[in-house]
Amino acid sequence: MTAEQLILTGIGLLAQGFFSARILVQWYKSEKSKSLQSPTLYWVFSLMGSYLMFIYGWGRNDFSIITGQLITYYIYIWNLNAKGHWRTLPALLKLIIALTPVAALCFVLKDAGQFFDNFLNNELIPVPLVIFGTVGQAIFSLRFVYQIIYSARRHQSSLPLQFWAISLLGSGIIIIYGIFRLDIVLILGQSFGFLSYIRSVMIGLKARNTSEKQ
Repeated sequence: MTAEQLILTGIGLLAQGFFSARILVQWYKSEKSKSLQSPTLYWVFSLMGSYLMFIYGWGRNDFSIITGQLITYYIYIWNLNAKGHWRTLPALLKLIIALTPVAALCFVLKDAGQFFDNFLNNELIPVPLVIFGTVGQAIFSLRFVYQIIYSARRHQSSLPLQFWAISLLGSGIIIIYGIFRLDIVLILGQSFGFLSYIRSVMIGLKARNTSEKQ
């Protein structure tokens, strides 16, 4: 493994570390309250992990990872704003965070043909596998689209039961994709999450049943 590959793997593992940390925080809060919680740290760690994962996907020439991060990035910011945390950040930092994906997209669009050729015609990743991985990332990311619609209607940041059910499906596909790609970052990150999603579904179902009985 080259030095560049080691650095890239380190970035990916650090990103997954943030994603795992958000799961632990949310899991602890939910277990403590016996109901599904949406703590601020969940969204802070989500944004930090997403930023690093975007860099990792770019370095891996992995279209599915990049599309997944683009879908969710600004949803994390919306939730931080709903929590009142986003407005406390320095203006320059907010500008850098918000514009980084835009700058990357502008760079890509300068030579869109070469970009899609590199990502979709990568000899190391067969097109069917790219499609499979992208579907998994899309499902996994669209859970946040559901989450933001659900939260916006209730005017508060929430992580409902359906969010965790969608997480299970998307995570399962990504784990399979990671196995085919021999991607230790995806396999380790998603395997830990998969177990927590099962537990969150259990907590959500129990809380809902308790609420219906009252």
